Amino acid sequence: MSHLPILPILIPLTAAAILLTIHGVGIATKRIVGMLSLLLVIVVAVIMLSEARQDIITVYHLGNWPAPYGIVLVQDRLSALMVALTAALALPVMLLAQAGWDSLGRHFHTFLQLQLAGLNGAFLTGDLFNLFVFFEILLLASYALLVHGGGLERTRAGLAYVILNLAGSALFLIALGLIYGTLGTLNMADLIEVLPNVPTADQPVARTALALIISVFLLKAALVPLGFWLPHVYTAAIGPVAVLFVIMTKVGIYALLRLSTIGLSGASFTDDLLQPWLAWLSIATIILGTIGALAASRLTVVVANFVLISSGTLLLGVAAATPEAIAAMLTYLVHTVVWTAALFLLADAISHERGAAADTIEKGPRLQSFVGLGAAYLIVAVAVSGAPPLSGFIAKLMILQSLRDTASWISAWSVLLISGFITALVLARAASAYFWEPGKEAEDTAAETMRLHMTSPRRALWMTVMAALMLVPFAPTIAGYTSATADQILQRGEYRAAVIGRQTKVDRERRP
Repeated sequence: MSHLPILPILIPLTAAAILLTIHGVGIATKRIVGMLSLLLVIVVAVIMLSEARQDIITVYHLGNWPAPYGIVLVQDRLSALMVALTAALALPVMLLAQAGWDSLGRHFHTFLQLQLAGLNGAFLTGDLFNLFVFFEILLLASYALLVHGGGLERTRAGLAYVILNLAGSALFLIALGLIYGTLGTLNMADLIEVLPNVPTADQPVARTALALIISVFLLKAALVPLGFWLPHVYTAAIGPVAVLFVIMTKVGIYALLRLSTIGLSGASFTDDLLQPWLAWLSIATIILGTIGALAASRLTVVVANFVLISSGTLLLGVAAATPEAIAAMLTYLVHTVVWTAALFLLADAISHERGAAADTIEKGPRLQSFVGLGAAYLIVAVAVSGAPPLSGFIAKLMILQSLRDTASWISAWSVLLISGFITALVLARAASAYFWEPGKEAEDTAAETMRLHMTSPRRALWMTVMAALMLVPFAPTIAGYTSATADQILQRGEYRAAVIGRQTKVDRERRP
């Protein structure tokens, strides 16, 4: 049995334990431990991608207990892609944190490692209960990371974030109890066999439980009307945490995609749980994010609303549920994670050079790196707005093409095109304030002294921008991978056979 699937979880957990043990050492040692752990995870992620490209589904049975009785981790094309994206995103996060953000508290690197373990675990787990466990790990770490650095704004955002997610966790746990009581299993591959054969008397309870879990996933994905928390939380967080949080909403979208393709589509009483309302709420989410970006007075608020727009766009692919739509949404997923992270990094770099003016969209001090940041801004703005020739245009075009046969295609096309135009308009307005309007003298207030004396974050920014530019020449490779991933996701029988085997009858415990 290959131990590869557990390594992206075990490595950061071990690093977190080491960091807790040596918490009294200097920040330089903590940075070394954190970076070594991340580099190991990146190596593992590359190997996982290489194996996944061969259509190998690797199943890891913890304690050697067979599924569906034991805990399983499943490495396929989709989970390998998500782990690789998480690892790739964590590298600029680590570099930006080392600009000085990580010195604002003693345990930043410990919680960062726990966050990575929770994210990777959520992407790799093969059963719903351990999805709940990894959700809690990444949420507990995110609570601490959100308030890292202190301040009233972060405290308020953290309090609302904790209360909201505690309610979601409670609903998740109740739903798990109902599902196990009615179905006798929490293994996602086992749902393929179980759901179509649920007795008629148990179907209302099972449907209610699955609806509760869907609502929890949509809360994590920040879908309207459950997404109002996102702009406040993402804006309150420090730069590195905001960048890492880009992948957080994708956990809910991933879980929803996995559950809908594996389980919900196979039973008559669950195949309409996401239809037809998901597409319309996704469109509403794009509209809300677009309006929020248009009304924003800070670049970080603009980017946070772009995250809302990306969630709505991705969920349009989940709602369509065709191989073409899933492949398009996964391609767009790669694009939006990388470019949104680059935009958050750009906002942090602009704030670093503008002092007290930070990233407010108004006249401020002249940027020291006027040419460099201007070039980076132009590249990122073109990609995020979906203009050619960068990967944003390719990904948006694939999304539009994949939706042409859906019932809501006219509304979806209209909203996506108008949103892209307004995105370009908002970014152009911000560029005018940052790069073209006459500057004024910097106002170095006491509150901004720490930021002004930080190391410049441009290294993390340019590394991310250059990596993002590589999405263009590798677009055919990425599209080929995501197309094969969509096909693999929809081959439900092959997934079940890899996790449980070819047996058709499994003894299950059920509660009245």
